[in-house]
Amino acid sequence: MITARKLSLLASAAALALAVAAPAFAAPKAAAPKPARPAAMDQAAAEHAFDAQLDPAEMAAWMKQMASEPNHVGSPHDKANAEFMLAMFKSWGWDAHIEEFQVLYPVPISETLEMVGPGDHFAATLTEGPIAGDPVTTQVSAELPAYVAYQGDGDVTAPLVYANYGMPDDYKALERLGVSVKGKIVITRYGAGWRGLKPKLAQEHGAVGCIIYSDPHDDGYYRDDPYPKGGERPPNGFQRGSVQDMTMYPGDPLTPGIGATKDAKRLTRETAKTILKIPTLPISYGDAQHFLAELDGPVAPADFRGALPITYHVGGGDHSAVIHLAVKSDWSLKTIYDTVAMIKGSEFPDQWVLRGNHHDGWVFGAADPLSGNVSEMEEAKAIGGLVKQGWRPKRTLVYLGWDGEEPGLLGSTEWAETHQDELRKHGVLYVNTDGNSRGFLGVEGSPSWTHAVNAVASDVTDPESGALVEARLRARAEVDGAQKGANEDAKLEAKAAADGKDMPLGPLGSGSDYSSFFDFIGIAAMNVGYGGEAQTGGSYHSAYDTYEHYRRFDDPEFHYAKTLAETVGRIVLRAADDPVPPVRFTDAADAFQRYDDELHKLAKDEREHAEKDDALLGKGAYKLAEDPLRPMGPPARESAVPDIKFAPLDAAIARLKTSAAAYDAAIMAKGASLSPAAVARLDTVLQSADGVLLNPDGLPGRPWYRNMIYAPGVLTGYGSKTLPGVREAIEGRRWEEADKYAAITAQAIEAYAAKIDEATAVVNGGK
Repeated sequence: MITARKLSLLASAAALALAVAAPAFAAPKAAAPKPARPAAMDQAAAEHAFDAQLDPAEMAAWMKQMASEPNHVGSPHDKANAEFMLAMFKSWGWDAHIEEFQVLYPVPISETLEMVGPGDHFAATLTEGPIAGDPVTTQVSAELPAYVAYQGDGDVTAPLVYANYGMPDDYKALERLGVSVKGKIVITRYGAGWRGLKPKLAQEHGAVGCIIYSDPHDDGYYRDDPYPKGGERPPNGFQRGSVQDMTMYPGDPLTPGIGATKDAKRLTRETAKTILKIPTLPISYGDAQHFLAELDGPVAPADFRGALPITYHVGGGDHSAVIHLAVKSDWSLKTIYDTVAMIKGSEFPDQWVLRGNHHDGWVFGAADPLSGNVSEMEEAKAIGGLVKQGWRPKRTLVYLGWDGEEPGLLGSTEWAETHQDELRKHGVLYVNTDGNSRGFLGVEGSPSWTHAVNAVASDVTDPESGALVEARLRARAEVDGAQKGANEDAKLEAKAAADGKDMPLGPLGSGSDYSSFFDFIGIAAMNVGYGGEAQTGGSYHSAYDTYEHYRRFDDPEFHYAKTLAETVGRIVLRAADDPVPPVRFTDAADAFQRYDDELHKLAKDEREHAEKDDALLGKGAYKLAEDPLRPMGPPARESAVPDIKFAPLDAAIARLKTSAAAYDAAIMAKGASLSPAAVARLDTVLQSADGVLLNPDGLPGRPWYRNMIYAPGVLTGYGSKTLPGVREAIEGRRWEEADKYAAITAQAIEAYAAKIDEATAVVNGGK
């Protein structure tokens, strides 16, 4: 076990190591050959030896050390953690260094949020106080206050309007109530969509400022006891975060598409498309109650109402609350620190398996991100131990500790953009983790890796039930699918579970460090974590995301930290050592077919809804049905839905299914007998397969996102949109664009099928 004193000494040693760290990513020099071991480790033996080195107590000690001070970008402790990780990687035998980037990262200089009329004056607290029994929460002066990064500085005074979650349908509801937000300050609650969409949509609707609060119905006492009695958000807790418009592009706002190196050509702050224009602040529900209680105007619709002990009004009347909101920030460049470690492959050194987790947090960051980070470190330690026992990966392993994830995926994006040519040439798979806690395995990722992930899940034991991780997943899927009102996805998973088929992977959107690899570079990727049975959400992005909170409510004995290391470790070791990457393309074809079926249903549902709504509007049904004492105007008439030209997309997926079936059958029959030369040719073909799903022109209005199968939704933020060029065109009622991207997406799928055919030809050639 490594004590806190040893951790401190290693962190000090890391500071000296930085002086000689490599300034850029480069393959390490070949190590001197080691004496051969009497017997080579097979895969099962390597995994057993890997597991034997995993120590939950060690991971707990690392978290306690790394979460002992605030870890936001620019803080001394954030840098110290990067240096500590560097020293640890080196001590385990990895070739490691730190890469630095200079990014635009604003921090608050001054903030004001107060009610100036018509009732009593009230000023929001904007800081989180200490919690009894949690010693690190006393460091209030070292924490960032209530703040969201990349909001627009300003000083405004205006009436307040409540817009529920601040999503498009909420603005439609306000419009029907006759309430405008133009020239107003909008207050919205967290939930139903990514935080950055709330001020963005408020800005687009003419608001001059935005406030975001955590309603206890979604995040507080309505759900469970608040901290410290329980794990939920206390009345003075608030959620920091980024409101950078990452649906346009992630990373440094001033250097889209290129690394934010010292000499990079930069945009101006005024021309950066991902920085918002209006001032925005997050607040606690304890403070929000004071503002919301002073609103007049119509009583809020039922789905606008939270759990505060007030009657929710939307504002807009003559005597509603008037708010003064001001934010001033330091907009200078800050340095971020990515830790990069490598073990060179013995047989395929030019093929890279990459694995990452970020180390920065909004405050202490115990659950987010250090719960995943300590598992990554434990994996690296165990892999280093395997190397000392004579094992070596066939493919090169690259372990990455990202900085600046919280403000906008800064560290991973800048590193990937800097090394994009190398990554397209060498990258096989990127495996990401972020926060981790008790519960069920969750994996979103490239569907061709579905069977490989399921195989791992059938080899790892759930630490609390004693059942296999896969068995718990199947049981939950069957239970969820049997519930009244279960949606189609739940029923689909339940059927797969009952039939003994592989459990499908979820689609990747955004919100963590896989984005650049998957959406911009074109490497297969996955995001892995356990959860669903802890109270991590109550501390999310707050000063209460501490070691003490994590030990009490999330993963008390770090059993799931060990389970995550076992799970990701197996994924990484198998991806590194299988002669041919363990992909199965029929899983990808089935997923693409499912997405296509959803598009057909979406178009059909939109057409039927528009026709029914048009009929209701035509006969004045909305007017007759409304309450005369609480009038709510009719919805806007929607355009008719034409027939979408799905034929090219349907044909491309049909071809893909044929190609995928042929490859999977060929590799099953002949894979074990392939010559080394054939394996090398096949690996080269497979390594580039996911890259052909990218279109160099990207998606409409956001060229950084090039993946034609997956992207974060423009109006979902983190949430994934599958076949996004077509889907979002239909949702936005842009019919010509839907036809255009059906054809463009079809071309990408045709190229993917052709790449699979090329791989099949190599397998059938065999020599």
